[in-house]
Amino acid sequence: MENITNETNGRSCPVIAGQVLHICVMVLLIIAITLGNVVSLVIFLGSKRFWTPQGYLKASLALADIAVGVLVIPYSVHREIQVVLQGEDYNQDQSEEVWRFHPCHVIGPIFAGCTFVSITTIFLLSIERSITVLRPLHKNIVVTKKRTLGLILFSWLLCFFLALVPLLFSRDITLEYNPCSRMCNYAFSPPHQSSDLNILLLFPAFDFSLLGGTLVINLITFSAIRQFCNIRKRLAESETQRISNSPSFSDIRAAKTIVILTLSFSVSFGPVAVFVLGSVLGYQWCDFSFYAFWILTSNSCWNVVIYSVRDRSFRRRTRELFSGKVLKDRRPSVWTERRHTTHCVAVIKDILRPQHTNSAGPAFEIF
Repeated sequence: MENITNETNGRSCPVIAGQVLHICVMVLLIIAITLGNVVSLVIFLGSKRFWTPQGYLKASLALADIAVGVLVIPYSVHREIQVVLQGEDYNQDQSEEVWRFHPCHVIGPIFAGCTFVSITTIFLLSIERSITVLRPLHKNIVVTKKRTLGLILFSWLLCFFLALVPLLFSRDITLEYNPCSRMCNYAFSPPHQSSDLNILLLFPAFDFSLLGGTLVINLITFSAIRQFCNIRKRLAESETQRISNSPSFSDIRAAKTIVILTLSFSVSFGPVAVFVLGSVLGYQWCDFSFYAFWILTSNSCWNVVIYSVRDRSFRRRTRELFSGKVLKDRRPSVWTERRHTTHCVAVIKDILRPQHTNSAGPAFEIF
């Protein structure tokens, strides 16, 4: 009986089964990331309730995640399918010229830029919530829609410029499809200098700086929330009127949601940062790189889950979207019109009562 092997490329069936499993997981991620973030984008941009600085920032975060699900992961699926069906070698295009166009020259900066956009947007969300909690009377003056849109545009330009810095300032750094991570990653050409290592260290330095600043801002925000909660508790026990410049319960709940987003991104980004530092130091962690990059990629589908659990308005709009109740906002006007019609009929009947048409004179009531 023949051994169950692939005679074309010499790979065994368990290896092919593992590759097929990876492809299935990638396809599921494409569906989850794209569908979830498209729903988020439709809700944040399609409902006037979410036309706020916080809503615009969340829409920017959803747009970055959509780019990962639509552009980055599909190329990995394409390469894996080629390897399974045609037996192509992972390294067949690594011997090409560095400056010859390759899809990774586009996919790699997109993935890095969207990662930077995500952490930058979470940082801006933390600042917005901190101002809302610490200075609730000044939030509408300091945090405006125009300023928020300007910051969003600036963050996208800055993040994608940072993603291109290694390619612009070093000829020894290129982009190639990594067979370990199954993604387009930055890589060194055989002769490289120590300055190239410093350029790649810019990525974890930028991300850890923003993550550290975000955690500090959230700690300050939550210390203020704790003080406000203690004050409200004392005022409730003494039956005193609450203070007017304290944040609302919805603002406090939104601040807690931003903290959950920050922790989720920090946990997913940590392994990638460790891998980058190890690569700069010369370590080769093949299996670890696969889990690190795909844990970070899967984080793109968790934001909509967090919104659905924490935000009642988002959860309600999601149910309306999937149940087809698109005219729900118009229904109150119909019922209001019916109530007005009923009221008018009652008034007319009251006018036409006999006591109002008595020719002997007006009727008087004795009190």
